[in-house]
Amino acid sequence: MKLTFLGTGTSTGVPSIACECETCTSNDPRDKRLRVSVLVEHAGQSVLIDTSSDFRQQALLYGLKHLDAVLITHCHADHIFGLDDIRPLNFRYGALGLYANERAWLDIRRIFRYIFEPSHFGGGLPQVIPHTVEPGASFCLEKHLLITPLEVIDGRLPVMAYRFNDFAYATDLSEIPPATMNLMRGLDVLVLDCLRFKEHPTHLWLDKALEYIDRIKPRRAYLTHIAHDVKHERDSARLPDGVEWAYDGLVISDK
Repeated sequence: MKLTFLGTGTSTGVPSIACECETCTSNDPRDKRLRVSVLVEHAGQSVLIDTSSDFRQQALLYGLKHLDAVLITHCHADHIFGLDDIRPLNFRYGALGLYANERAWLDIRRIFRYIFEPSHFGGGLPQVIPHTVEPGASFCLEKHLLITPLEVIDGRLPVMAYRFNDFAYATDLSEIPPATMNLMRGLDVLVLDCLRFKEHPTHLWLDKALEYIDRIKPRRAYLTHIAHDVKHERDSARLPDGVEWAYDGLVISDK
């Protein structure tokens, strides 16, 4: 299993437009954060979680050549607005499986109505094969890659987290329900939402994220969806052993 962080930033990205804070003016490449997304590779399968609004830039930057499926966590703009940019992959390989929960599909079909109800001729359209996921209902893309959708809560919005064998990815959340906590046991790697240091109504902040990590007890944990409150080098000292700030381009594996 290999996971590549294509983006680790919050919805505005980092640096934030017109901001001159210490992080936004940093020369450390770990403080440059595209909108949040990850690529999971295992057993010959390549799976993207969320088509962020920076997807085209991420795909070119990290040399993405092929995808077998796209998993959607939820339909906030920073997680879904890059969907149109799967078209070059469609041109080469055909339609892509797109996996989302029922609530997200309502928004996908509304936002991208032109995909599902074409009204013009000429020009390429994204080609997707819709799949609806349910919390706890595992499925396999390949016999060695078991994917389990996990429901977390972003304020009041149900969001899909995903477990891949002994890796799990959970972003944009303020609460992990007990049933999901049970399905997160025995993890080698947990990637978890952590927006900033101060409390937030729809995201985890550092103390709350560390509390969940302590309860779940993964072997390693990485924090993502990070705002410009966090400066990578300065604030790494605030993390306990086994927990790190993720950064764009970071690759982790089970080896």
